Amino acid sequence: MDCVFCEIIKGNIPSTKVYEDEFVTAFNDLNPQMPVHVLIVPKKHIASANDLTEEDAVLVGKVFLAAKAIAEKLGLENGYRIINNCGEDAGQTVKHLHFHMLGGKSMGEKII
Repeated sequence: MDCVFCEIIKGNIPSTKVYEDEFVTAFNDLNPQMPVHVLIVPKKHIASANDLTEEDAVLVGKVFLAAKAIAEKLGLENGYRIINNCGEDAGQTVKHLHFHMLGGKSMGEKII
């Protein structure tokens, strides 16, 4: 399997990790779109949200608990946005389920 996120999780590709536990790794995005732009990645390789199974429900919950911890650590007390791109038309470029945590300034109500 040739997955850049799996290689980051293994430590074979350098990244600036902001969080790690048994289930999740989170690191700064190389091309940040906001003052805070963290990628939250489950350690289990799942290609996209469309590939989730019932067994993965707990893992997705762990991702969101990690997001809460990351937000607290990074001082995002005024809020943050979590985005998942699923599939080519949505802009998913790495075929490993991941979530973008964006924050650090007001974004308003609109998504784009």
